[in-house]
Amino acid sequence: MGNWIINHGLTSFILKLRFLFFYIILITSALAWARAPAAVLNFNCLLILLPVCRNLLSLLRGSFVCCGRTMRKQLDKNLSFHKLVAYMIGLMTAVHMIAHLLNVEWYNNSRQGIYDKLSTALSNLEDSGNNTYLNPIRKTDIIPTYFVFTTIAGLTGVIITLALILIITSSMEVIRRSYFEVFWYTHHLFVIFFAGLVFHGAGRIVRSQTKTDPPHNFTLCKDRSDEWGRIPECPIPQFAGGFPQTWMWVIGPMILYLCERLLRFIRYMQAVRYRKIVMRPSKVLELQLVKNGFKMEVGQYVFLNCPAISQLEWHPFTMTSAPEEDFFSIHIRSAGDWTDKLIDIVQHLPEGAQGPKMGVDGPFGTASEDVFDYEVSMLVGAGIGVTPFASILKSIWYKFKDSNPKLRTRKIYFYWLCRETHAFEWFADLLQVLEKEMEERGMADFLTYKLYLTKWDQSHATHVRVHSDEDTDVVTGLKQKTYYGRPAWDKEFEQVRKENPTSVVGTFLCGPEALGTVLEKKCVKYSDVDPRKTKFYFNKENF
Repeated sequence: MGNWIINHGLTSFILKLRFLFFYIILITSALAWARAPAAVLNFNCLLILLPVCRNLLSLLRGSFVCCGRTMRKQLDKNLSFHKLVAYMIGLMTAVHMIAHLLNVEWYNNSRQGIYDKLSTALSNLEDSGNNTYLNPIRKTDIIPTYFVFTTIAGLTGVIITLALILIITSSMEVIRRSYFEVFWYTHHLFVIFFAGLVFHGAGRIVRSQTKTDPPHNFTLCKDRSDEWGRIPECPIPQFAGGFPQTWMWVIGPMILYLCERLLRFIRYMQAVRYRKIVMRPSKVLELQLVKNGFKMEVGQYVFLNCPAISQLEWHPFTMTSAPEEDFFSIHIRSAGDWTDKLIDIVQHLPEGAQGPKMGVDGPFGTASEDVFDYEVSMLVGAGIGVTPFASILKSIWYKFKDSNPKLRTRKIYFYWLCRETHAFEWFADLLQVLEKEMEERGMADFLTYKLYLTKWDQSHATHVRVHSDEDTDVVTGLKQKTYYGRPAWDKEFEQVRKENPTSVVGTFLCGPEALGTVLEKKCVKYSDVDPRKTKFYFNKENF
């Protein structure tokens, strides 16, 4: 339970608070099915931009270092929170829209005199200075569809709904992964969404009764509409539209987001110089870049923009360099149109030439920043997901080289799962250096690493069998032999718990969601109930 609270407690509390907020409004509002969703929409539209203000989150993450890992873990789930808020906006928009479509139909029926005498009398109130009438449908020959498309509220509502449908549908994982450009460009319809949202209430369709002198006695007058304005107790009731409030909810986040975009533009304009360009096996491109004033921590990531490919697209990449180095590096795997175009441009560069202009935004914090806060760490990378751990292992090498006394980590378990043997090549050099460094310092037990090849053919199996007696691995050249298949996680966690009976173990993953689900369950399963014994805390990269 304690492990679950650390990982999910605050998230669950916030979700329950939001649903409670919706429920309270629903049972206390007079126009519940239209007004309650509108209030919830205001609240969620206030929240939706905050999780994507990356610089704000990095600032908060740095400020919460003294507040423990629980708060920082919630900040690491910013995109999950962003999606939950978006789902709530979609749901509340549907309820709000359906409720108002029904309201328009009822308004029209009241105007036609279909309902009781009171509703007909209220619908027939004349418009005197825009402060008398209640029914916004002012003519009897207007069809509801015409009203929807000719009023400010109706027209902006249609625009908001269409923009929201496009944003949500293009955010589906199958679209986002296969057609990222579609996702990226349609997501910028949020500008139209927020513009429509601000003006949506300007039509003041929903109206409420105002005070008159003398006051209108509702109890007495509701059944005496023929006498309105003729007796003192029943003056003609007056109504006025409510003051638009949505802009007050969203103006703060909109200003923050504008500041965020301004900062990104400033960073984009700062010069970036190529130190080295290397084409690694398995179509992995390594870029070593230099930028004045750039400072990073282990496991952080940056967003890259290449104007030669697209002026608007920014893509996240984890840095593989260490903070101790005077440059920052990234490894880019061929995984879509943007990366393929970048690799193609670089491959056609003349020898020694600088690469295309590159805009860099960041660095931004991730869960991997906390790796040195644990006595023991389990690092799990899948494919190119090894990149944040390359940064961590390099930094460890520098810390040992400089005999850094601040290093509190005493044991690291590293697991890398890969489909192709070539993918191991660019990272094996670093592991060989670390192997040698640990042996020379008498700390061979500090780093335990296991490399897993999850896909192979018969010729490779034959080659491995022939060279099985060699001291080094035939794939990586390391003393640690490569494993074939996938890790038996129960066995691995049991071994870690046995070797560290009283430690807090941080488990870090950069890889697919399915693997994350498995590891999170193992962290819960193998955490001891006794607070003095082994605890596993799960951390996953999200960007």
